[in-house]
Amino acid sequence: MGNDEQNSPNEQKDINKYKKNIFILNSHFGKKIISGKSTSSMKKICFAASSGGHFEQLLMLKPLMDKYDGFILTEQTAYVTETKEEKMYYLKQVNRREKSFISRMIVNTITSLRIFIKEKPDIVICTGVLSMIPMCLIAKCFRRKLIYIESFAKITSPTETGRLLYKFSDQFYVQWEQMLEIYPKAIYKGGIY
Repeated sequence: MGNDEQNSPNEQKDINKYKKNIFILNSHFGKKIISGKSTSSMKKICFAASSGGHFEQLLMLKPLMDKYDGFILTEQTAYVTETKEEKMYYLKQVNRREKSFISRMIVNTITSLRIFIKEKPDIVICTGVLSMIPMCLIAKCFRRKLIYIESFAKITSPTETGRLLYKFSDQFYVQWEQMLEIYPKAIYKGGIY
């Protein structure tokens, strides 16, 4: 990121935003994700989000992706976002109103379990939604940490995924202070944007 004095005002704004996001997540783990940078002590992070806005929110954590060993889990859709350096895995897109909902969730659960066994993440950071539930619950079954970040778009009401994963999350972040009324044990540190 270089010297702050050499950056344009817009670049400096982005740098400050990234530093804030890193601080928010690192400062609330109870202890740091990683003690040092050696590969033997490095923990692996699964960054999980469905497509669209949830994926865009996940990409706001790019500094964490650059800093820690990890991979991205998202849905396979026509929506494409460049993530050149990141290892990517894809699940089927799920819509609970479609007839194929149950079969797609079963396929996603099996795929998520395979990915989990292959990658062995220590932490799952998820911004939602439905297709990411299997990975989050698998992580908890294997006693891994789950960090859920409720959608920036939800100001006064919860997502269905947030409502479910609130019960299982080690840390649950909301991006609007009024959401603490819905999730009283959540952590509010402002928006991810």
